[in-house]
Amino acid sequence: MNSSMEVLDHVRLNFSPSGLLFLNIALAFIMFGVALGIKIDDFKDIIQKPKSAITGIIAQFILLPLLTFLLVLLVKPSPTIALGMILVASCPGGNISNFMSSMAKANAALSVSLTAFATLSAIFMTPLNFSIWGNLYVKFHNNRVAESLMRPLEIDQLQMFQTVFILLGIPVIAGIFFASRYPKTTAKIIKPLKTASLLFFIIMVIAMLSANFDHFKRFVHLVFFIVLMHNALALATGFIFSTLMKRPRVDRRTITIETGIQNSGLALALMFNPKIFPPELELGGMAVIAAWWGIWHILSGLTMASLWSRKPLFA
Repeated sequence: MNSSMEVLDHVRLNFSPSGLLFLNIALAFIMFGVALGIKIDDFKDIIQKPKSAITGIIAQFILLPLLTFLLVLLVKPSPTIALGMILVASCPGGNISNFMSSMAKANAALSVSLTAFATLSAIFMTPLNFSIWGNLYVKFHNNRVAESLMRPLEIDQLQMFQTVFILLGIPVIAGIFFASRYPKTTAKIIKPLKTASLLFFIIMVIAMLSANFDHFKRFVHLVFFIVLMHNALALATGFIFSTLMKRPRVDRRTITIETGIQNSGLALALMFNPKIFPPELELGGMAVIAAWWGIWHILSGLTMASLWSRKPLFA
């Protein structure tokens, strides 16, 4: 299986900055809708009772990278696939997790808080985790391809802060203010906005698939089950650890989603940064893993959120 996966290294994906801009605009709109159901007191509860937030941070930044490393040793994929998995696991949670938490009737304020903290922490935690687990993988396999891909990651601090402020800060503040100022209007528009947000997700999945449809059609069978296992591991990590920590069911749902929904877009942005990975390096395996993650975790997350939305919290 390892040798058949190496054909992916020659794949060149289409990575469009304009597509990323559309995605960010869509996420900002979705976050506004999520914030309509959040109150300021929800954030106060998190500060006063931080155990759930700490549980989510440990699950995402400590347990997931560790368990991903163990999964890589077990599955034994090609070096680029392995390092792609480690890089995805080192990234913070994706912003779409906030919408999924809201849809799943989970703790939306905890989700927003974890996403904001994780995204800002990624400035140092993502490079640190990739360095620790990536270098351990290189030592275990003594592979020249893997060694050539082990490069220090540089994440623009200002850009990361702007991302959090624009995609999370502004829409959340605007949504909370709008809901408190116009409660009657909010009650009328909150359901249609959720429907519109779901349509946005469908459009985003179609757009991501269409740009690289030929590549996915030819090669997705090589990574489908690996991404399925990896994503299932991430979701299970959040759920099992938060259960062991005896978190309330509403918080367990949030922590499960936050751990299972990774910012694979950041992983792709790092891979396509020529200052980190020069163009002559063949990163097809890493890129295909991150790209398919970006599609699959939307499908798995929406499925889980849809099931949970029908299941009473306190049954």
